[in-house]
Amino acid sequence: MKVLLINGSPHPKGCTYTALSTVAEQLEKHGLSTQMLHIGHKAVRGCIACGKCAETGRCIFTDDPVNEGIDLLRESDALVVGSPVYYAGPNATLCAFLDRVFYMKSAPYAFKPAAAVVSCRRGGASASFDRLNKYFTIARMPVVSSQYWNSIHGNTPEQALQDKEGLQIMRTLGDNMAWLVKCIAAGKAAGIDHPTPEPWEATNFIR
Repeated sequence: MKVLLINGSPHPKGCTYTALSTVAEQLEKHGLSTQMLHIGHKAVRGCIACGKCAETGRCIFTDDPVNEGIDLLRESDALVVGSPVYYAGPNATLCAFLDRVFYMKSAPYAFKPAAAVVSCRRGGASASFDRLNKYFTIARMPVVSSQYWNSIHGNTPEQALQDKEGLQIMRTLGDNMAWLVKCIAAGKAAGIDHPTPEPWEATNFIR
């Protein structure tokens, strides 16, 4: 069982990485493997709503990490997305990435547990957290909770490591996600399958 963690920060070893690494360490303690994909430092264009991905399952643009993310998420059993807070919202690069990962090709992600974590100096965490969770809920992915909202505070990794409550929240998130991933695997082994959704004609974007 594998969990994909996406680092949406431009800093490969910053506060967001610190939070994600804490979650990953806890997941690995429960026997799950983890993989970190760092995309926050790359140029990622926005979705143009061309609809070609509905035919191929992949984005027509191949010069950024979106298709790599699509492939990795399909191969994974769960997802954790991490972002710094910019003006009370997630990193724009990460949002552009997720728009294209999820638009018209999210069916293979359904029923895979997912969670968002955010890092901020002081405020804007809950608004960013809410924005990221919407990708999961529209894709029928169970959102994994912790014991508080999944945020960590600090302006540097050293400061983030001093946020004892934030680190505890990340460890609890890892515990809860590992438990749910294992429960889903046990259910499948027992012959319990996920429900089949009714046909849905709406699209996520207005063209």
